[in-house]
Amino acid sequence: MNGPEIHVEFAPELSLFVPRAPRRTVVTDGVSTLGHVIESLGVPLTEVGALVVDGRTVPPSHIPGPAERVAVRPVDRPQRVPGAPLRFLLDVHLGTLARRLRLLGVDTAYESTDIGDPALAARSAAEKRVMLSRDRGLLRRRELWAGAFVYSTRPDDQLQDVLDRFAPDLRPWTRCTACNGLLKEATKAEVADQLKGGTQRSYDVFAQCRDCGRAYWKGAHHDQLEAVVERALGMRTQGG
Repeated sequence: MNGPEIHVEFAPELSLFVPRAPRRTVVTDGVSTLGHVIESLGVPLTEVGALVVDGRTVPPSHIPGPAERVAVRPVDRPQRVPGAPLRFLLDVHLGTLARRLRLLGVDTAYESTDIGDPALAARSAAEKRVMLSRDRGLLRRRELWAGAFVYSTRPDDQLQDVLDRFAPDLRPWTRCTACNGLLKEATKAEVADQLKGGTQRSYDVFAQCRDCGRAYWKGAHHDQLEAVVERALGMRTQGG
């Protein structure tokens, strides 16, 4: 590159992507957009909020000029995604997060097999879903409807981060954790074919997925699931 030299400073929240040098002097090619320059330095645009050049906010399509000083800020929280109801699409590596979001009643599609980045991006666009992933290459695809990087590898932290970032409406116990379908009340007779003897004798309150037919009841793992729900609702209360 032999174009304008610019000075870029990244917000501390973006240190995961630029750990060694939050301030950089960059020689551009004179034709690439600022968005392209930022991504070439390792930061997906899904993680960028405002781009401030010499005190004024510019779009990612801005072409950098000589000696410009660029401040790269993180996304505002809670982040608003206009144009569609808030719903998510998760890649193959985020199965536990997908089940927990569904447990909380958040509309969450999930691919349990690796269908490839182009197909994921196309589904995000077709269904207007926010793509959640730890794959930076996937999040750079232009056809995405919207996206967000999942910063942690721990499901508890992943869930907390998504709830903090997007503040989705929570309706616990209303979605199937297996397929994302909506649940309905069901009688014991309606789900009898899915019940073993002990369950038949011990439980009388059931729900069933309207889409896949899976039955639900307050079984042995209910206390663990209840704890996940209570923590999530507690976060929402503390956050106002």
